[in-house]
Amino acid sequence: MPSRDVLPLPEHKSNPTTAMGIRDQTEEFGRRSPISPPDGAPNIVLVLIDDMGFGASSSFGGPCEMPTAEQLASDGLKYSRFHVTALCSPTRQALLTGRNHHSVGMGVTSEMATSAPGYTGFRPASAATIAQTLGMNGYSTAAFGKWHQTPPREVSASGPFDRWPTGEGFDKFYGFMGAEMNHWYPQLYDGTTPVEPTRTPDDGYHLSEDLTDNAIDWIRTQTTLTPDKPFFTYLAYGATHAPFHVAPEWREKYRGRFDAGWDAQRERTLARQKELGVVPESAELAPWPGDVPHWDELDDQERGVAGAFMETYAGFAEHVDSQVGRVVDELDKLGQLDNTLIVYILGDNGASGEGGIEGTTREHLVGHGHADDTATMAGEMDTFGDASGYGIYPVGWALAMNTPYQWTKQVASHYGGTRDGMIMRWGAHMKRPGEVRHQWHHVIDVVPTLLEAAGLPHPTTVNGTAQQPIEGVSMLYSMNEPDAAERHRTQYFEMCGNRGIYHEGWTAVTRHGIPWQMVPDGLPAFEDDQWELYDTTRDWTQAHDIAEQYPDKLAELQRLFLIEAAKYQVFPLDDRVTERENPAEAGRLDLHGDRRSITYRAGMGRFSEESTLNVKNRTHTVTARVSAPGDGVLIAQGGRFGGWSLYLSDGKPTYAYNCYGRDLYKIQAPDAVPSGDVEIACRFDYDGGGLGKGATISLAVDGREVASGRAERTTAYYFSFDETLNIGVDTGTPVSDDYGPRGNAFTGAIESVRIDLDGEPEPETPADTARRLLAHQ
Repeated sequence: MPSRDVLPLPEHKSNPTTAMGIRDQTEEFGRRSPISPPDGAPNIVLVLIDDMGFGASSSFGGPCEMPTAEQLASDGLKYSRFHVTALCSPTRQALLTGRNHHSVGMGVTSEMATSAPGYTGFRPASAATIAQTLGMNGYSTAAFGKWHQTPPREVSASGPFDRWPTGEGFDKFYGFMGAEMNHWYPQLYDGTTPVEPTRTPDDGYHLSEDLTDNAIDWIRTQTTLTPDKPFFTYLAYGATHAPFHVAPEWREKYRGRFDAGWDAQRERTLARQKELGVVPESAELAPWPGDVPHWDELDDQERGVAGAFMETYAGFAEHVDSQVGRVVDELDKLGQLDNTLIVYILGDNGASGEGGIEGTTREHLVGHGHADDTATMAGEMDTFGDASGYGIYPVGWALAMNTPYQWTKQVASHYGGTRDGMIMRWGAHMKRPGEVRHQWHHVIDVVPTLLEAAGLPHPTTVNGTAQQPIEGVSMLYSMNEPDAAERHRTQYFEMCGNRGIYHEGWTAVTRHGIPWQMVPDGLPAFEDDQWELYDTTRDWTQAHDIAEQYPDKLAELQRLFLIEAAKYQVFPLDDRVTERENPAEAGRLDLHGDRRSITYRAGMGRFSEESTLNVKNRTHTVTARVSAPGDGVLIAQGGRFGGWSLYLSDGKPTYAYNCYGRDLYKIQAPDAVPSGDVEIACRFDYDGGGLGKGATISLAVDGREVASGRAERTTAYYFSFDETLNIGVDTGTPVSDDYGPRGNAFTGAIESVRIDLDGEPEPETPADTARRLLAHQ
């Protein structure tokens, strides 16, 4: 048997050639056999749900019916003390490498990378992914859905592609690269090739279903072509992250179920959690943040809107669970279910409070520090979940979805931000199905668990690079031993200055910021943060701070945090934002450097905001050289929930500026452009005086001004997390209501479209900095 410590495995060496002609060859060369994993290595299906708190799923006592999770738990095991990091990219990098997120350069989301070792956003070659290890040991590997681990400047046609899924060990990738995606009009990649669905919502399209279709097709192909070869499928859905997009029949099922509100729901959930045994009888509800209103403090209209948001979320959650069910059913049909280790993680962080106190139908509006209008949302409730909105529920529901714990996503200090439900199923290997395991574990424990199940060692060298140690521990010891002593005894947490330490049942934590305060007055100095202490062997939910009673224990754990943080590249702590979002100030490479002009050609597109010039908060000009007549889009950036577009409508030059999906400004020339070659220019004169201010916009044809107008408010920080800049077409959702999401391509010919920048972008104030921190998480 070959040693599997050094990957890739050495190639088979043939016997030497002994003759000129094949008929005189005396030694057989031997057939080249494919690399195979150890006998009995299972298929692996790793499912990750986005932004789902511990108390959301019915399998962990929550109100969202998730029958697939319940069935997998009945056939397998629930883990009640499973932890993640408090944000998307860090959890995913830790999940796929088995190392702490700072150890592999992902201390925050990929969009906030800096030059500090723990925050670069670049996975080091010394931390091979589980896909690389399994693939080099004979597995087929595929990833479907959300990635969110590639540096944003590399998400373009120029690459490089070694930090894309197909460069990190996956044979197949179908999904999206960023933080979130429109589930009705997604912009996807097949491998590294940009693709868009051929169907629309009117045809019954939904992203979760599309991802599932592709995963099932791939699994079928593997079992048909190589039935003896195990496969690894990583299925990371965009649900239940904002935007909450789901067909009305899923939402309607929950009509009226949440009318009693989030306080009552917390009580119901905790009672059910005790019945299920996922928390002890002694568990109490953790404290409620003082600045979040209780349900009885809302008026009727506010309660109606909030209830409708939660109905939409619950339908969204049940819908994605049904897609997981389709994968499980397919494995059963193929005779592969009991030979498949399924790991179902119900959240990459706690539930998200980023919808603010009121909730919003326009996530980017709240992300920029502006509260949505409840009265307006009340008139839109019938459309919740459809393509006209980009919604997320109020923070009160996020807190309820994290029952019985406190705080939310982003807060790495408390279990509301880091504890999620996890389920494992592995056929006859599990001798005590249907039970709950209470051993304390962390997302870095998944890789060693999968390696042990496959009978594979952690490699010491991969592609010639010595590997840093796996920092997690396998969970398989607990599979058939419910009372086994837990092996993950110490774990630090940190995210944007929120930090904590777990050690043998004790937790010491400090919260540095509040996620839903988009424009805080200012963050405290790290040394002024207030630490809390909890004995979770007696206080399961971190409900009673005992720091004053046990100052020596608190000091001991604070020292341990410093040791662990130094070991895993957490320092220097960083709650800056302006520098993190600006590549030059952050110390990371800017794709365009000092360029002030860029010329695009027809057919170019899918440029993310970090792979094109930044036109926000600055004067600039867009110049298109085209051949008329024609109608359609010349250039567009963003979409229905933020962006801008230059296009011809009935031959008339038109510019639309969409601010946060709420304010749409249009300037249109009175006459159509002449036939033949023509130059159409748009001048955007920014008012200055801060971020998100107004602008005067003028249109010119062949150097002659033909129209002008105003945008009284402009986008301060980002147009869109999911949509891109494109030439000759507006992909995804449309910026303007003058054209639809399909059939808006320019019907004439485009020679070029050039963007020229004037001056420097507006500097940020401290309040701007704080707002930006939360807007991109």
